[in-house]
Amino acid sequence: MREIFAGLPWWVKWVAVPIVALVVFGGMIATVIGFVVALLFKVLLFVALVGGLIYIVRKFMSSSSDRDW
Repeated sequence: MREIFAGLPWWVKWVAVPIVALVVFGGMIATVIGFVVALLFKVLLFVALVGGLIYIVRKFMSSSSDRDW
């Protein structure tokens, strides 16, 4: 592989080959990036919902324990 790239100009190695790779694998790369972003969003949403639930439960428990019956 090195012998093949050794005789090529720099612009083929650093411009043309990455562009060809993006054209060929672009859909797959976009799918993977979209999956990772969606997963990260769902994890952050889960953490926010659990944090809010814990906050509400603690607030409710502390307000209900303050009452003297």
